[in-house]
Order: sequence, then structure tokens, then C-alpha cells
Amino acid sequence: MMNRITKPYFLLSVLVMVLVCSCRTENDLSIDPPENEYIQPNSTLANLMGRVAMSDGSSDNIIDQSSSLRIQLPVTVTANGTELFIEDEDGYQDIENIFDLSDDDEDILIISYPITVIAPDFTTYSVNSDSELEDVANMFPTTEDDDDIECIDFEYPITLYYFNELTETMDSVTINEDSELFNFIIDLQDYTAVTIGFPVVMIFSDGTTETIETAEDLENIILVSDNTCDEDDDNDYGDDDCESCSTAELEDALAQCAEWSIDKLFRDNNNLVSLYTDYTFTFNGDGTITVIEEANIFEGTWEAVIIDDELFFDVNVTDLPDFNDTWEVININMQPTEKKIELRLGVDRLRFGSYCN
Repeated sequence: MMNRITKPYFLLSVLVMVLVCSCRTENDLSIDPPENEYIQPNSTLANLMGRVAMSDGSSDNIIDQSSSLRIQLPVTVTANGTELFIEDEDGYQDIENIFDLSDDDEDILIISYPITVIAPDFTTYSVNSDSELEDVANMFPTTEDDDDIECIDFEYPITLYYFNELTETMDSVTINEDSELFNFIIDLQDYTAVTIGFPVVMIFSDGTTETIETAEDLENIILVSDNTCDEDDDNDYGDDDCESCSTAELEDALAQCAEWSIDKLFRDNNNLVSLYTDYTFTFNGDGTITVIEEANIFEGTWEAVIIDDELFFDVNVTDLPDFNDTWEVININMQPTEKKIELRLGVDRLRFGSYCN
């Protein structure tokens, strides 16, 4: 008698278990991923993701003088008397081109207010004057070691999963841009068991990409990428003009003029240009240099080289050690009446100029 009663209850239990298991979805099964795959509030991974997503304001420093603030486009400015309507980031180069026309004048930029600026946390501020812009900029001071990570970015969209305690299922949110990711990370404590929908693709500053499969790998790749590029957190607008310059461009530029003079020379923060006002440099096609200063003649060599995808200008002149180094080429500006080749080495600066036609 007992066996006859127990058997139906046993079969019913098995049926209930089958029904429960069959109703669980893939998302339900992902409720308990490995603990190290969760994005915990204030964790290293969460902080790194937030820093990658943080608003970067360095691209428009030629206008607002602040790497923390980003101007909401479009905006109208007047550069040395020329009015420009800036619709996208290409317009910043238009401003720089006007400033580069002459090194002997004072570059003046006038902003047509009101404008809207965006802070690192994507908060927006309406600004109506230069003084108000300065006040907002002072709220977010710029440092060389600022929080945002600019050398790597997320390729969107990405999907984040979290446990919905009301429905006891995994829900998801699709992130389409930096501001959405930044705000999600800020509100991370409001979510339970947050995970990333891997794989995700990360984009490096040189345009290359890498596919990431785990939270641990994501954390490591962001850490390794931090400070591996020039984040341009300064107001030296021309220091990235030659990111894609070739050796042929430098060689062609030097060949256009028979004589070059020294427009700028700083060594260890000492201005030495006055020492070389009477020196003329000729860069010969065979890689030799001839320098003439009244009755004095100096001989040397030059070479255009690529090092780690950057263009460098190797200069070696006997008895003129102030010029001898492998200089990074910052800008090649060949205007019809005025030519400039800008070089940099740490804090040192060297610029050759010519007025040849």
C-alpha cells in the first residue's frame, strides 16, 4: 500500500523539477557567473571603465584653454579678425591655420556667447562671457595627470547585464555612448550582480582594436593603455600636426628652400635664438648640412627617420652642439611666402624658418 502511494508523489516531484528547469533561460543561468566577472561599485574595474568613458575636453583647447571642459558645437568664433562657424572638430584646425599665418602677431580669439560647455562628468553649463568660462574652468582644474583615460576607448554598443530583484531574472541595458556608460558606472550601487556582455572591442589611440573576452582582461588592457599616448592636455595646439607626416614630406619641405634660418631655439628652458640670428642652414639632398655664419662655415649631416610611427629629424653639425639631436617633427607648415618646420625634444624647442618663394 505504501509503495502505491509513494510512486505517484515521486513521479509528480520529478515532473515539477523538469518543468522548473525547462523554464530557465540562458539569462537565468548567467545569474551566478564567476565572482570575478561582476563589476563591483568602487572597484578597480568600475573606476577604470568610468575614466575611459569620462568626457575629454582636450581637443578644443585652442578655444576654451581647458582640457577638462568641452564646448558643445556648433559655436562661432573670430580668429584674428576672421569669423568662423565651428560645426565639428575639423574647425579647430581652421583656427590654428589662421594663427599659423604669422608668428609676429598676437593671436586673438573672440568667442560669440552664449555657449554651452560640458564638464568631465557630462554636466552642462551655460556660459555668457570670458569671465564665466574662466569660473567654470576653475571648477575643474586641468592637470597633466588628470583622471580621464584617452588612449583607449570602448567600441559601442556594449551590453551590461544585471539581476532584477523584482522579477528574479537577468535584465540588460544597451550602452551606446560614453555618457551612458559613465552614468551607469556612477549609479552602479543601484544594480545587483552587474556583468558585461563579452566579447567587447576596445579601440586604441592609433586606431587599432582588440577583442576582450573577460573582465580581468578588460581591467588589464585599460591599465596597460593608460598614458601610452599624448593626451594633448596642454595649449600647444600645433604639437600634433605631424602625427601622420612621412620622411618624404620633410625631405620635400627642406628641398623647397636653399636657405633656412633659426626662428626658435630653447634648450633647458633657455632662449638661445639670439645667438644664431646670422646663421643660415642649407639641407642638401645627399643628407649633408652646410651652415654659414659670416666667414664661418660648419658642416654636418641630417636624416629624416621614423621611430615608433613618429617622424624625427636627426641633426648633427660639427661645433654646433645646440642643434645636435634627434628631434621630433611637430609641424611642417609650408605657406606660399613663409615656411616653418617645428621640432621638439622634451622641453626643448627648435624651429627652422624660410621666406623663399
